[in-house]
Amino acid sequence: MKQLSFAVIGAGNGGQAISGHLALKGYKVNLFNRTYQKLLPIIEKGGIELEGEVEGFGKLNVITDDMEKAIRDVDIILVVVPASAHYKIAEEMLPYLKDGQIIVLNPGRTGGALELYNVIRKRGDLDVVIAETDTFIYACRSSMGKSKIYKIKEVVSVAAIPKDRTQMVVEALNTAFSQFIPAQNVLETSFNNFGAVFHPTPTLLNAARIETTKGNFEYYREGISPSVAKILEKIDNERMMVAKTLGVNAISAKRWLKESYNTKGENLYEAIQNTKAYVGLLAPQTLDCRYIFEDVPMSLVPMSSIGKEIGIKTPTIDAVIHLASVMHGKDYWKIGRTAEKLGIQGMTVEEIIELVEGKRKEVTTA
Repeated sequence: MKQLSFAVIGAGNGGQAISGHLALKGYKVNLFNRTYQKLLPIIEKGGIELEGEVEGFGKLNVITDDMEKAIRDVDIILVVVPASAHYKIAEEMLPYLKDGQIIVLNPGRTGGALELYNVIRKRGDLDVVIAETDTFIYACRSSMGKSKIYKIKEVVSVAAIPKDRTQMVVEALNTAFSQFIPAQNVLETSFNNFGAVFHPTPTLLNAARIETTKGNFEYYREGISPSVAKILEKIDNERMMVAKTLGVNAISAKRWLKESYNTKGENLYEAIQNTKAYVGLLAPQTLDCRYIFEDVPMSLVPMSSIGKEIGIKTPTIDAVIHLASVMHGKDYWKIGRTAEKLGIQGMTVEEIIELVEGKRKEVTTA
């Protein structure tokens, strides 16, 4: 079997880390970023300097702001940009994609693969594989061609649409990383999205503190008090109710903390307080942050919108979306991933499941 080649789309924290690590492992890697200025230090170095859990220098094959050049003839395209940019990136890639290529959103947030599937189907002649992960493989920070990988996660779930292509994607990714395992389907990767629980609500409920201190407090251990945690539990329950109605094996945020960090606690508040990985993690310095402008429209909105389609009410999630829209002066309901944009408006639970499992082909492109 020939060695696979990669294109990494996005030269932020995650993009620099994964492109450098893949290159260090000996893979041919192309790195794309829309803003050429951000690529200049990487071009000067010729690649990425890695430190932390991975040390060394990853020499990149191509470093470019030209999408056609970046994805030409590569086997796997890893999209590592905020979920709010997935749609535009998909449209930018569309003319240059070739049969057999695998596109993986890292991560997809909620509905990422479905959204991409809708865009890609505009080219009826094209046979590519679309997949998403439930989380990003690293905890890392990157800047100016240097990346520090603090932690490599032990397990990352991935699913393709349609479902029967998931194993092929896992096997391809496993040539480079053993951490990738198959998920049930893209509904599982979409709904086991804990950023939706932990990010928007504490940020909104600590708005005054963030603005007056510039985020100079521990986000999880101080920002999530017992009262805030009660609201998070309601959001978590609404998320799981929508997921379970769709046949997804959804786990609670409390259980996820236990499985990920071996955390103990009688309730979500205690579990968060006992999570050592959260010690010292500060809040965002401003309310204009991804915890709002990414996680609200790309995580909470699709959870609410899909819930409405299948008859599940999400009043707490809806309240957070409304408050975020007012605070930012944006209509996140309109901006976000609605059932219509995901191509599932008017579908029953059974029809949505048939779509992600590849038993239903028709999708209305928004």
